[in-house]
Amino acid sequence: MKARGPVWKVAITTTVEAEDAVTELLYSIFEIPVSSYTDVETREVTVATYVTENPFVVPRSRGPSRAGGTRLQTRAALKSGLDEIQSYGLNVGSGKISCQKVRREDWAESWKRHFKAIEIGEALLIKPSWIKRQPRKGQAVIVLDPGLSFGTGQHPTTSFCLQQVARHYQLSTINHQLSLLDIGTGSGILAIAAAKLGYATVDAFDFDPESVRIARENAQQNGVLRKVHISRRDVTKLPLRSEKKYSVICANLISTLLLAERKRILYRLAPDGALVLAGILNSEFALVQKDYESAGLQLIASKVEKEWCSGAFRRMAKKIST
Repeated sequence: MKARGPVWKVAITTTVEAEDAVTELLYSIFEIPVSSYTDVETREVTVATYVTENPFVVPRSRGPSRAGGTRLQTRAALKSGLDEIQSYGLNVGSGKISCQKVRREDWAESWKRHFKAIEIGEALLIKPSWIKRQPRKGQAVIVLDPGLSFGTGQHPTTSFCLQQVARHYQLSTINHQLSLLDIGTGSGILAIAAAKLGYATVDAFDFDPESVRIARENAQQNGVLRKVHISRRDVTKLPLRSEKKYSVICANLISTLLLAERKRILYRLAPDGALVLAGILNSEFALVQKDYESAGLQLIASKVEKEWCSGAFRRMAKKIST
C-alpha cells in the first residue's frame, strides 16, 4: 500500500567545514539516510533528513523516539551534538535546527535533485540508480545511491581519490598486476572503482560495521563482490609490518590518524607505489605533508576544494625511512 500523510524535514544549517560532522550527528540520532546541499551564494550548507513523525512533539504516550529518549530530548540531543562538534574546533555556523512538514509526494523526489551523475575523466561514470544517463565508450559505470555511508563521489575528497585511482591505472604499464588498499572504505566506492577499472587485487576495510555491510551491498550491486575483499578492521590495530604490498593505497582519514598510523600505512605501500591521502582540513594539510615527506615521499598532486585538501604522494624506489 502506498504510504500516505506528510513527512517532516529535520534540518541543520551549518558550514562546509562542519558538513560531515553534522551529517554524522543527524544519522546517529535518527538512523536513516541524510542528505545535504550547499547554497552557492551564501556557502551555507543544509544537512537534512526526513522522518514520518514530528520528532519535536511528544505524543500522548510519551514513548521513546528513535534517538533513544523522549521526543523532547531529540532537540536537546541535536544541540548537545552541535556543541560537541564546536568543541573540536569546527565552525558549525548558525547551527540553526528546523523541523518543517512537507507533502510526501514532494519529499519523495525532491531530495534526489541534489545528486547528479559524476564523470571522473574518461574512465568512470558514477550515478544514482534513478539517472538513466549512458556511459561513453570505454567508460566504466558505478551505480551508487546515497545511503547510510559516506562516499558517492559528491564530496571533494572522494572525488580526488577516484581521480587518482583512475589516473594510476591509466599510467601503469602493468595493469594486470595492480593492487589497491582502501583504508576507511565507507560506501566502498574506491574499491568498486578499482575493480571496475581492472585492478587485479582490491582490498578494503572500515572500522564501522555498518559501512562494511553497505560497501559489500554496493559491490554486489555493481557486480564486483567477488573481485574485492571488504572487511572490518581498525587501522590502529593492524600489524606494524606487512608482507603484502599495494600499488595504490587510499587513506581517507582524519589527519590525527594519518599522522599516528603513518608507519602502518607505509609498510603496506609497494616500493614504487602511490599513496593518496584525503579527508584533511586545509589548515592541517601542511603538517601531514611535512610528516610524510620526512618519511621519503614526494607530493605529486594536490587539490584544495572548499575546506578540504587532498594529496597524492609517490614513494621513491629507494627504501623509505620510517
